[in-house]
Amino acid sequence: MACLPIIIAPNSVLKAKAKPVATVDDGIRRLIDDMLETMYAAPGIGLAANQVGVLQRVVVLDVSRDGEKKEPLGLINPEVVWQSEALSTYNEGCLSLPEQYADVTRPAEVEFRWLDRDGRRHQRRADGLLATCVQHEIDHLNGILFVDHLSALKRNIILRKLAKAQKAKEEAAM
Repeated sequence: MACLPIIIAPNSVLKAKAKPVATVDDGIRRLIDDMLETMYAAPGIGLAANQVGVLQRVVVLDVSRDGEKKEPLGLINPEVVWQSEALSTYNEGCLSLPEQYADVTRPAEVEFRWLDRDGRRHQRRADGLLATCVQHEIDHLNGILFVDHLSALKRNIILRKLAKAQKAKEEAAM
């Protein structure tokens, strides 16, 4: 397994739509393992393949709390097949938008399906943090960042902060 570099916004690959995985093979299983290692090291609770520069529909997540048994999920070609009319708001962050957080309102419950690392189809209903995380990561696969759910003003403030931090980092490296 390997820790992969996480792409930081603004970067055009984060706005690109990922392609469906045609075949679940050893390369996809290795990608899932590397993404899980990367997510845990960051640390985070979800990571989409776009965030490590791979435009394939692969997501990893683990919403277990500190001290609980880890419950990693590798989702291949995930899709939401139902969402509740009821909404919930969570203060979201993102590994590709470090140290930036904002309240995002999404459906409170979703039902989603995916292929696992062996190519088997699964379907599950989720609420709470898992529902939010699944929607956040599937958004990534569609080129949507959590800030795209905010007002233009809030989104631009966050993106300017990130661009400024990236420029300072580049200047410090010179």
